[in-house]
Formats: sequence, structure tokens, C-alpha cells
Amino acid sequence: MIDSVMLCQGRSGNWHSHLAAPSFCRSSLTFFEKMSRCIWILSILSSWLCMSETTAQYTPDWKSLDSRPLPKWYDEAKVGIFVHWGVFSVPGFGSEWFWWNWQGGKDPALVSFMEKNYPPGFTYPDFAPDFRATFFDPNEWAALFESAGAKYVVLTTKHHEGFTNWGSPFSWNWNSVDTGPHMDLTGELMDAIRNKSLHYGVYNSLYEWFNPMYLSDKKNGFKTQEFPHNKLLPELYNLVVRYKPDLIWSDGDWEAPDTYWNSTEFLAWLYNESPVKDVVVTNDRWGAGCACKHGGYFNCADKFTPGTLPTHKWEKCQSVDTHSWGYRRNMRLHELMNLPAIIQDLVETVALGGNYLLNVGPTPDGMIPAVFQDRLTGMGEWLKVNGEAIYASKPWRVQNETATLPVWYTSKDSSVYAIIIGKPTEYMFQLTTPKTTDKMVVTMLGVSAVLRWSPSHPTGLTVLLPEIPDSPGRAWTLKLQGAS
Repeated sequence: MIDSVMLCQGRSGNWHSHLAAPSFCRSSLTFFEKMSRCIWILSILSSWLCMSETTAQYTPDWKSLDSRPLPKWYDEAKVGIFVHWGVFSVPGFGSEWFWWNWQGGKDPALVSFMEKNYPPGFTYPDFAPDFRATFFDPNEWAALFESAGAKYVVLTTKHHEGFTNWGSPFSWNWNSVDTGPHMDLTGELMDAIRNKSLHYGVYNSLYEWFNPMYLSDKKNGFKTQEFPHNKLLPELYNLVVRYKPDLIWSDGDWEAPDTYWNSTEFLAWLYNESPVKDVVVTNDRWGAGCACKHGGYFNCADKFTPGTLPTHKWEKCQSVDTHSWGYRRNMRLHELMNLPAIIQDLVETVALGGNYLLNVGPTPDGMIPAVFQDRLTGMGEWLKVNGEAIYASKPWRVQNETATLPVWYTSKDSSVYAIIIGKPTEYMFQLTTPKTTDKMVVTMLGVSAVLRWSPSHPTGLTVLLPEIPDSPGRAWTLKLQGAS
């Protein structure tokens, strides 16, 4: 149980010179201001901790939570955009793990980078004032994501550095309202995304590399819970109540068990009592050992590909920049996924029943690099033609074949879609898996003419292809209406 004294007391120790106790605990506040804020926190927490057993549909245990049906919108969406944006975008070197790799792991390349480019005594929080988001236009971002064919967007609202992209009352002076942009980045983007009728999700790291409360709990073998009680859970509730996200992408769970994070209690509140209880989707990163085992859908691991059709809904998170999720000033063109690779990855993921979450890392000024824009708009152009085979599709009885070129299958209603990876060099194209019927109609998405075909035995068919239209994505879709 979270103690009101714990919630209202000041923090022991400071993060660094830029951080102090949470704003609701600062001595400059009056007694009544402190109490009113604490009462607000306790009222939210009590709605979770004191739920009536007679009204709660889901109890705080994995057997119950895992029985919750996944909201339909998520499986039908198929394509999302991931956005990694934070103070780590300012050094823009190495990856979004810059702070840890510099001061935790003592990476020689990062240590040398800092020694050569910044004065002695420069600290990671000193980067924050340069996280300005000067050119951030949330409506422009939303339009780009819509043109990419995405149906949902997931913003990094707090990475492992602990900096929040909204004015969290539990992250005083280490958030985008108190410093840097002086803007509610989470709220600004939320409004723009929802104006495009896209679903909005939030990424939230459970742990924070250098938070003294977390480090104290870690030193105690996670037998104490000062960090989740005083920081993580109140902040996570604030995020949900304020922004009502359709998706929570949890991360940073691997060092401690779910019992330390109080994950099942939070999820029971989320599914039973929260303002998004009927629509919200969650992933599987809620404690050490939970990945690929518990949660709404499975990520399993970054860039995970199962190889065969899983029995549980899953998502592949992939980054255009193969070396980082956050912005890198030193990225090279050969380190980025090209459009054909993205389309092939998307198609394979959807054919295996997954969703595809493609990541970009904006600059600290709030610009999405032109090369990332190129990849997103290219994906969108391909989906304009071939999206019928992707959105709201289901895995078919066979996921792929390689008789001629790689072919991945999806299905919807009475149609089977054969997505060909690579441009056929001959007009006669063979599929070995579909079972044909006399009434089957074959077309190519993006081409109006009905295609001629002949059956093979015992299964399969040979299709006479049309003049194949150009596709920068290097993938074309045959639609088989009436195949089995």
C-alpha cells in the first residue's frame, strides 16, 4: 500500500544540479497546496488499490489479466509509427542509450566524444536546455504519419533517462515543460494525431538509470519499493488519466520482477477502472520474465521475428536506422533500411499475424530527417496500392512459399492475397499452394484487368501477369478471390 507520508515527503538526495524534489513536495508550497496534491494522488491510487472485488472483472494476477481479449482495433491496424525523442536526441551520437553508455558503461568512444566536444564538468542534464523542439509541428508530423499508412503512433513519453515529454508533477525540472522546449510535447502530438483519427500510444520506461530511489531499491535487491511507490506508479497514473492513451508500450522491465513494479495491480486498474479500460492495448514488458509470456500482445524482443506463425498476437518494432532508435547526427545511408527492405519486413510480419511498428528518431529541433520522411512516404505509397492485403487481414493457412520468388500470403473474407517480393522476370508466374476453384478470379492490386490463369495439380496455379507497374517497394500483390 502506498503511504501518504511517503508520497508527501521530499526525496532523499538529488538527481543532479538541475533536479530537486517533486514540485508538489517543494517547501515553497503551502501546507494546503501540498495536501491537496497528495489527496489527488491518493484518490487515483485508491481507485486502483481499493477496487471492489464484486465489480472488478480482472484480478491482479496474470491468469486473469492474460484472459482479457485484445481490443479489435489493434489487430486490424497492422501498421504503426514509433517515435524515439528525448534529451538523448541532443548529443545525437551512439544511440538513445547515450547517458548510460557514457557514464554507466564508460564506452571509450562516448567518453572521447565528450572530452573532445564539451567542457570539463559538463553533465548529461546540461544537454536538456538544447532540447528545444524549435521546429516541432505536431500537425506536420501527424500528416506525415497518416501519409505513411500508419493507423497508430507511439511516442516515447519517458525513456530510461527519466526525462518526461510532458509536465509530469513527479519529474520536477526534468521534463519538457520545465526545461528544454517548455511545451507539453505529449499533449501537442496527441491532439494532432487524434485529429487524423489515428490511435495514440505512449512508450514509458519502468526504470530510470540514475534515479537515486531506483538505485537504492536495486541495492536492496528490490526488496524495497521506494521508486515504484513514489515515482513510477503515480507518474504512470498521471499519464493515463491525463492523455487517455489507446496503447501503453512498457519497457525497462528486465532488472526486476513484476512484483517489484506492481505491474499486475496497475494493469488490473487499467483494464477495470481507467478511462481507457475498453480500448487500451498493452505489450508484454512488465517485469523480468514477462516478455513473450504475459501482456496484451507480445514484443518478445526488439526487432523480434518468430519465423513461424505464433499462437498469440505480436508486434515487431523495427527502426529505419539499424544502429539506433533515437536520432544520430553521424548516421550513414548504408546503415538505414531502404524501402524494399521495409516493405518486405512489413509483409512478412503481417503474414505471420503481427503488427509492424516502424521507428524514426526526430532531431532535438523537432524535425524528422528527410531520409526518414522518404521511407515513411514510400511505405505509404505502397500501402495505397496494396493496403487491402494488409489492413484487417488474417494469416492464411500457409504463410509463405518460394517456388518462383518469395511469396507471403494473407487473407480476408473470401480472398487470398499472394504478395510477391521482387519483380518477376517472366509473364508466367506460378503459385504452388492455393487450391483453385472454377469461379476463382485473379487480379493484381493496382491493375484493373482480370488476369488469365490455369490450374496446376494437385494444387496451385499459373498466372499470366500483366505489364507490371513500377513499385519502389519492389513488391506486388495478386488477389485470389474464391481460392481455398
